[in-house]
Amino acid sequence: MKSIITTVADEISTVLSNISEVEANHLSKHLCNAKRIFVYGEGRSGLMGKAFAMRLMHGGFPVYVIGETVTPSIEADDLLVAISGSGSTGAIHQFASKSKELGAKVFLVTTNRESKIASISDGILVIPAATKYRRPDEPKTIQPLGNQFDQSVHLVLDAIIIGTLQTDDLASTYDEMTKRHTNLE
Repeated sequence: MKSIITTVADEISTVLSNISEVEANHLSKHLCNAKRIFVYGEGRSGLMGKAFAMRLMHGGFPVYVIGETVTPSIEADDLLVAISGSGSTGAIHQFASKSKELGAKVFLVTTNRESKIASISDGILVIPAATKYRRPDEPKTIQPLGNQFDQSVHLVLDAIIIGTLQTDDLASTYDEMTKRHTNLE
């Protein structure tokens, strides 16, 4: 078991070392400039999106997860952060297209810079990880399906939030985030 854990950790470390700092900073700027942030992904990517939305809320951002009953209408000056390993998931493309039509920005987190959703996005963060499709340009992995992509997305998006919120007073930032953490547990 230890060798599997080490291999998974090494795989993720390799993916993370190949993230574009320019793209990560571009997403950070989009987050800061958005009136409101909407997050969407399908399956496990959607779960990573929900974790991202939670951290954004802790950071004080006005954020919603598409599909929840309390999610309002998206409008101009809002941002949709779409998470799709393939960059071609039908429902995500539909939401991205509608968001653009309504004047919102779209930022795609994906492995596929040449995808259908990428072509209509205002920004792209490429996660150079394996997906369930195992395209020839994807890294090798011992993990099933899109595990490598989902794990990498979680860590990269957490790091982007940390970087976006970073100030000289880390204790104050931590205290503010703690105040926003649920107290109904």
